[in-house]
Amino acid sequence: MSEARFEKFEACVFDAYGTLLDFNSATSPAKDALGMHAEALSNIWRQKQLEYTWLRSLMGAYAPFWQVTGEALDYAMDALGLADDELRERLMHLYLTLDPFPEVPTTLKVLKQAGIKTAVLTNGSPEMITAACRNAGIDAFLDAILSVDEVQIYKPHPSVYQLAVDRLGVAKERISFQSSNAWDAVGASHFGFHVVWCNRYDQCRDRLPAELNTVIKSLAELPPLVLKSEG
Repeated sequence: MSEARFEKFEACVFDAYGTLLDFNSATSPAKDALGMHAEALSNIWRQKQLEYTWLRSLMGAYAPFWQVTGEALDYAMDALGLADDELRERLMHLYLTLDPFPEVPTTLKVLKQAGIKTAVLTNGSPEMITAACRNAGIDAFLDAILSVDEVQIYKPHPSVYQLAVDRLGVAKERISFQSSNAWDAVGASHFGFHVVWCNRYDQCRDRLPAELNTVIKSLAELPPLVLKSEG
C-alpha cells in the first residue's frame, strides 16, 4: 500500500460497479446456463459496457446505463454465439442484485458512524443503482446515491465529479473518492478529489495526467486512513 498524507475529510464518495458491487456476480448464478462461456461473457460484457459509455460521451449520444448495459450484453452474447432471450432477461435481472464485496457493509457503517458523509457516484441509472444498493444491504449507510443521469454524460467527464461537490455541499478538497477502476480514479484525481485507488484487480497504473494519492487492496483499509485525519 502506498499512502499520501490525508487531510481532514468530510465525505467519502465511492464508485459502485467493481468498487462496492461485484459485477462478476451477475454471471456467477447463471453458470448452469453459460457453462464454459461464463468467464468470457462477464469479461466481454464489462469491457463493452465501459467502451459504450466512453464512446457515447464522445459522440454526444447519451443513453441511460440500463440501456447501455443491455446493449453490451447483446454484443457479448452475440460474440459467443449465445442466442437465448430467457438467459438475457435472467442476466439483466441479476445486474440489479449484485453482491457487495465482503468488506463493504462494515466499511460504510464505520465511516457513517464516525460522521463522515458517504455517497455513491456512479454511471448506473437511478433505478438500477438504487435497486442494487438496496439488495446489497448498503443503502442505509449512504447519504446519497448520485447518478450520471443527472448530467447526461458518463465518467470520467468533470461534470460527473462536480455532481458530488454540488449535492453533498462539500469542497472537492475535502472529499476522498474511492474507485477500483483505474480510469475512474484518474478522472477523479484530475478533477481535484483526493483519490484512493482500490486496486482489487492488480492493474497497472495508467499513463495519464493525474496522481493517485493512495493505493489499497481492499476497502477495509480505508477507515483507518480517513479517520486518523480527524484527530
